[in-house]
Amino acid sequence: MPKKGNRKRLKFKAGDVCSESVTVADYANADPAVVKSGRVKKAVANAVEKEVKLLCGLEASHGAVKEVLSSAENARVDALHSSDDQEPEEDAVHGSKVPHKKKNKRRKESSEGSDGSAYPVDIWYVISSYIRPEDVCTFALICRDAWTVTCTAAFWTRLYRRHYRIDVHLPFHLQPDFEKMRCLRARVIRSLFHLYEPFDLRVSEIPALPESTPTTLLNSKCLLFWVRKVPGTRPEALWEFNFKLLKQQWRSKNGCTKTLHLPRQYEEVHTNPDSDCYMLQVTTLNFIFTPVVMGMTLTLFTINVSADMHHHRVRLLFQDSPLHRGKKKVDQGGLQVLLDPVQSVKVMNWWHPQYPFSLYT
Repeated sequence: MPKKGNRKRLKFKAGDVCSESVTVADYANADPAVVKSGRVKKAVANAVEKEVKLLCGLEASHGAVKEVLSSAENARVDALHSSDDQEPEEDAVHGSKVPHKKKNKRRKESSEGSDGSAYPVDIWYVISSYIRPEDVCTFALICRDAWTVTCTAAFWTRLYRRHYRIDVHLPFHLQPDFEKMRCLRARVIRSLFHLYEPFDLRVSEIPALPESTPTTLLNSKCLLFWVRKVPGTRPEALWEFNFKLLKQQWRSKNGCTKTLHLPRQYEEVHTNPDSDCYMLQVTTLNFIFTPVVMGMTLTLFTINVSADMHHHRVRLLFQDSPLHRGKKKVDQGGLQVLLDPVQSVKVMNWWHPQYPFSLYT
């Protein structure tokens, strides 16, 4: 039986309980100082049991009502008790002692079962037939099975066929050749920037580099460097200085985070030698001698106005080691490349239509 003080503070008598006097507030807004465990008091349980029997004609029955009250109370205890509290408590209806550890385990099992439903991979495979190219990343982040579908060669093959148009001129290396699985994903993405209008417009809307700060190229390693004469220009030919830069990835101090590994049978599909690469293309009005900077790291990149006020001046500084985070930019040492006067500057990702492709991709 509950203590007299508790019964007085709840303003409740076991004999005057009816269906109208028992409200949700008696349970939801119960005083935590009085009902520390959050359990239904035995007097309340007995009164409710008696009232239910009178309403339902179950005066002679005892099992059904007790079963309902017991299940309701167990659900309430599971919702209110902490997983760290493992003290046994007296059950309000049965009078038995049930440790919290078992109830927390039951609550954990029920919560795991209510996380969601797992659908077969075939369903995600069918849904992927209606995914737009710009939504592939969002689709892959839904679940592991959706990501697995985006790893398959069939997914990228169907994406290419859905947007292929015979009236669009494609470079030879982007023509439909699905027998070659190597670099299939990279070739399909490059093709979409020719075939898919939203991607084509995205390339045309890229702002000119002199209007933005080229900080994305800092700490990039120069893989290739070459100079060529622009064909079809005037006698004072234009010259293109091309720097193929690899953006170096930094690891956190806590180590690498857990990543998903590609299925072994689709590693060829996702192979891309130009991944994380940029092409810096600087066009000058005349030939300028520059030192060899292959293998060095770009630590400084500035674009200023040329002395004639009609062109730009590009300054590149390459050093042997990358610039670590938090350190100030060093403007001394290394090899400096000064290009002036400059007509245009372009930075192209590996998927850009003007990016110099490799025969191996």
